[in-house]
Amino acid sequence: MTRSGAEGRSYNIRSFVKGRFEAPPMTELTIAAPIAADKPDWRRLYEGYATFYKMPMTDAIADRVWSWIQDPGHVLEALVVRTAAGRVVGLAHFRAMPRPLTGTTAGFLDDLFVDPEFRGGRVGERLLLALRDLARERGWTVIRWLTADDNFRARTLYDRVAKRTMWITYQMDL
Repeated sequence: MTRSGAEGRSYNIRSFVKGRFEAPPMTELTIAAPIAADKPDWRRLYEGYATFYKMPMTDAIADRVWSWIQDPGHVLEALVVRTAAGRVVGLAHFRAMPRPLTGTTAGFLDDLFVDPEFRGGRVGERLLLALRDLARERGWTVIRWLTADDNFRARTLYDRVAKRTMWITYQMDL
């Protein structure tokens, strides 16, 4: 599997720290596929994501997910947001998803998380827009994702960049 479009791609984002934009010179943020050096920061963010959703996060789970996003043959991919100093402050995990009724491929966003220090600076929005650009390059027809009903802050972002659908989600535990 080729991951065209993710490697080497970078997006400029104005730096946002603690609730207000910094005065120039602004630190540049980039969005790209994660590299080995990103793992500690990625792990910190992924732990925050799991904590938010009250899901257990062990080293075994995190190592497995990290191995998936580092494996070009695995369906799961990721984008991360890095500061100029190399600190990862946002992550998005996504994958291709067939759409049998339309005979097309969509993208499915599994996880999106931004470091609390950088929230409010449209880092999450930039991640979604980068994923949109990547999806367009790949010919995906839509990007879909789920969020908790009470995730109001994220839903404010989602309502700005996407439309809510009428679909209700079910889960069959095995």
